[in-house]
Amino acid sequence: MTTRYKKIFSILIKIAIVVFAFWFIYAKLIGHKDLKEFLVLINEMPTVQIWVVLSTVMGLMLINWGLEAFKWKRLIKPIEPINLWLAIESVFCGLTWAVFTPNRLGEYGGRVFFLSPKRRIIGVVAMAVGNIGQLVLTNVFGAIAVCIFVYRFTAIDHRLLLAVFALATAFCMFFIVFYFNIKWLNGILLAMRFTRKYKKFYSILARYKKVELFKILLFCLARYAVFSTQYFIMFLWLVPTINFLDIVMLVSILFFVQSSLPSLDLLDIGIRSITALFFFKYVTQENAAVVACIASIWLINIIIPAILGTYFVFKLNFFGGNQRT
Repeated sequence: MTTRYKKIFSILIKIAIVVFAFWFIYAKLIGHKDLKEFLVLINEMPTVQIWVVLSTVMGLMLINWGLEAFKWKRLIKPIEPINLWLAIESVFCGLTWAVFTPNRLGEYGGRVFFLSPKRRIIGVVAMAVGNIGQLVLTNVFGAIAVCIFVYRFTAIDHRLLLAVFALATAFCMFFIVFYFNIKWLNGILLAMRFTRKYKKFYSILARYKKVELFKILLFCLARYAVFSTQYFIMFLWLVPTINFLDIVMLVSILFFVQSSLPSLDLLDIGIRSITALFFFKYVTQENAAVVACIASIWLINIIIPAILGTYFVFKLNFFGGNQRT
């Protein structure tokens, strides 16, 4: 394929991605009852209060994805060092791809196409390491929160309760040990004949030492704290009758359940709402406010970044490195 045709083909793909993303977003937003409920709830609140709260949550969204950009920059450093702005561009571009792909798989493509062609598959492996780190924290905090929930809200035999605690402990230890020894995965893949020929792609796993993995986990922890804070702010604002510690517990469970279910970002709001209503009914009957909180965070954390990311889609280079077409 000549350079001219490559350029035309690249532009067509970018236009298709942007159009597809906007169509998905528009189709979901146009009839979104939960967002309408959110607008009704805040309609009679003081304008200054609305601006302060929503600006704060929006600011935390930018911090959240900024931290993800720092994490991505660090993850990719052993493969292909990139500057912070390029990391930010790739993160937001990935969010645009993620919004219409199952389990956010498009996010991988949106990011790695900012890398040189020869390093893109390795980049997918590096990104997976960061996602595993985020999953470790989600599962550990989620398992602890589930134990507290079971203890407080279910009439369960004490022996069965101890079994739940033991299972949760083993569950948490498995994820922690696996993450800090992720090089074991490299060894397992090398041991299998049919994967051995692809070792140049996953050998990066052996380069991540425990100290580096711990630093990456700190970025994951910072992100977890930031997007948890967004939920705390919205729930304390719209459902002030809920105890703060209950919000901490239930939000951790919400993240935990979401991470274990296959989803599509634009359909994920339904799963989030159902999950939230199931668990929050134990502490409040204000179902409309609970759903409104979930919908507003979904809009701010997923939809707005996906829209912003459409600009960076046009900076992708499908056939080259970091140079722009």
